[in-house]
Amino acid sequence: MAEDCAIKSADIVGGSSSEIVIMSTLTINLHLMMASFYKPTEKRHKVILEWKPFPSDHYAIESQVVWHGLDPEKSMIKIRPDDDFIITTELILRTIDEHAEDTALILLPGIQYYSGQLFDIPRITAYAQARGILVGWDLAHAAGNVELKLHDWNVDFACWCTYKYINAGPGSIAGAFVHERHGQVEFKNDSGKPSYRPRLMGWYGGDKRVRFNMDNTFIPTAGAGGYQVSNPSAIDLASLSGALSVFNKTSMRDLRSKALVLTAYAEHLMDQMLAESSDETPLFRVITPRDPAQRGTQLSVLLREGLLENVSQALEENGVICDKRKPDVIRVAPVPLYTRFEDVWKFMEVLRGALGP
Repeated sequence: MAEDCAIKSADIVGGSSSEIVIMSTLTINLHLMMASFYKPTEKRHKVILEWKPFPSDHYAIESQVVWHGLDPEKSMIKIRPDDDFIITTELILRTIDEHAEDTALILLPGIQYYSGQLFDIPRITAYAQARGILVGWDLAHAAGNVELKLHDWNVDFACWCTYKYINAGPGSIAGAFVHERHGQVEFKNDSGKPSYRPRLMGWYGGDKRVRFNMDNTFIPTAGAGGYQVSNPSAIDLASLSGALSVFNKTSMRDLRSKALVLTAYAEHLMDQMLAESSDETPLFRVITPRDPAQRGTQLSVLLREGLLENVSQALEENGVICDKRKPDVIRVAPVPLYTRFEDVWKFMEVLRGALGP
């Protein structure tokens, strides 16, 4: 079942099924990946991250730094956004240049959860790797949302959850990508002991051909599957398989094409709402980049201070599912898999009423 889900995830993340492993949850997988890919030395010990990632990412990175006996104040390089909540690619590249000699790892989001900004994954990855830095991506808000080509972009590793755009249900099983070059298992001599990238080892990551030999020589499954630790839940896999089967009736390219126009339509209606308002201080502003190439389906709407709770309550009372992210943001996501233009229009009418006369 896990292998079936990996095959069904290939188009969603742009990797071969052998580079994908379905296991655990997002933060656990981040820890498993950093256990293998974050190997600080006296010279290279820094992790470059964003200033305000989703809290669990910050916790994971900070705890890995502390685990290695390092000081987070010195080993965590946080990139701050500008006044419009945007972290430009140029700023990221400048930060890489500034810390290139002592950085071990970059871990950034594919899409920033608060602003909805889509990062330039291929450019940032190539730029950092050219300077000897390993690159990982948290794709929690990108997987199932935008087209990804992790193999072609040469990404070292990536992790994602499946309960957002992939629709597998609350707390559903997560996924990870490990580029094929990091999943190789080689036997270089006659000792019978394999050579592979060090990682946290577990029985379920062992090659099935010898797994039941029950000896103490770990021979990992080639590919991302060798990074597993424990067996996944069959119930969780069934839930994910059902969700992925819907994706497999279309393609991420077609979904992205629809998403671009759906999101543009939502943006147009919100622009119209602002233009018609007589308030001196706007009731809201969209902080997600206006360039469609720099965003997914998410539009982050920064409400005027003090409006968040009342607007959220009014949306809920009108049967609208739209989450809030403090301070003052609601995230509007016209997901193309199941959202119609009519749904976008209806949402905007509810939002008008929620914002008041």
